[in-house]
Amino acid sequence: MSRRDVLLLRVAAVWTVVIWSVFVKNQVGDGTTSVGFKVVHLTLAVVSVAFAVAIWRVASRSTRRASERDQASTRS
Repeated sequence: MSRRDVLLLRVAAVWTVVIWSVFVKNQVGDGTTSVGFKVVHLTLAVVSVAFAVAIWRVASRSTRRASERDQASTRS
């Protein structure tokens, strides 16, 4: 995977965490929405942040493998 692709994945992961964090923070203090709305969106936030963590790990794994390949090629 190219460095640009890894960067894009990491930006998407960070963006997801930031957006859902702000949304959840705003919903916690909001007394105008129903409990059902809050539960559904909190569930969506948890799932989305879990996907963001998975995306970050995929990007990190790709970077690590590329680094290992580079080191192996310089040793040969």
